[in-house]
Amino acid sequence: MHGYLAYCLKRIGQFLLVVFIGVNLAYVITHATPIDPVEQSVSAVTSFSSTAPDAIAQMRESLQELYGLKGSRWDQYVTFWRRILVGDFGPSLSAFPTPVSALIARALPWTAGLLITSTLITWALGNLLGGLAGYYRKNRSLKLMGVLAMGIHPVPYYIVALALLVAFGFIWPILPIGGGSAMNLPQGWNWAFVSSVIKHSILPSLSLILLGLGSWFLGMRSLVSNIVTEDYVVYAEVAGVDSRRILTSYVMRNALVPQVTGLAMSLGAIFNGAVITEKVFGYPGLGSLLIDAVYAGDYSLVLGVTTVSILGVSICVLVIDLLYPILDPRVQVA
Repeated sequence: MHGYLAYCLKRIGQFLLVVFIGVNLAYVITHATPIDPVEQSVSAVTSFSSTAPDAIAQMRESLQELYGLKGSRWDQYVTFWRRILVGDFGPSLSAFPTPVSALIARALPWTAGLLITSTLITWALGNLLGGLAGYYRKNRSLKLMGVLAMGIHPVPYYIVALALLVAFGFIWPILPIGGGSAMNLPQGWNWAFVSSVIKHSILPSLSLILLGLGSWFLGMRSLVSNIVTEDYVVYAEVAGVDSRRILTSYVMRNALVPQVTGLAMSLGAIFNGAVITEKVFGYPGLGSLLIDAVYAGDYSLVLGVTTVSILGVSICVLVIDLLYPILDPRVQVA
């Protein structure tokens, strides 16, 4: 138990270091942009009417404090971290005076639901089919599935998203091609809204599933192909153990250990695809919010979305790391 506690503390320390470095990089990159949100806000206000110089100076000072840009570079950096610790990213430039945290809170459930659902479905289906393909290597259907997986895997996300949009939005218009739910439908835990959300999420999640399926399929098939040649598997087959039990208890159980680690790591890569997918389908998640913020030069919103993404992926990796010794007793925790 003492060894596992030390292991957890070490992983938590690594988690804090990764988050610290990632958020600092996001801070430096966003603050290196030539856009000054204070001057941009002042220009937007004064362009429609004449304003006294004293009022403009007071407005500029208030906006600098509002955006955390008052004082020296060090003062701005300290203010940034003080706000980050309480979840305050300041107001959005493109949706002023709405707080960035409020915009993220609206979009986060959509992206979390889309990513968690599509990732778990992709992981489970890809590993199941890959395990069967690695064990039953002479099955023609599974061989064909492997060829398809290798063919679809390198295709960019936006190509698959556009193909699905054309196929099911125009050629065979049976699914909605934009938005997160039907318009003018009040949100709530009722069947009308939930069914609308599910229907609108089919195409975005399908685009993520089709591309993610190939990597899990090929990885699991490769792992299982190596494990079936191990002595304990050969001995079980010679001893007459049922093939289904060999597949589930001897082969796939051992092959799933590295795949569990990859499950957390894949969230970072899938987020890249989700950004494009959400924009193509007009899905109201963090991806669409991030692209709109980049176009508008809203670096406060860009920094907020990036920070939340860093935290989300890092937390997922931390959870998997903490569960890894439980899933695989061979991992050394001392």
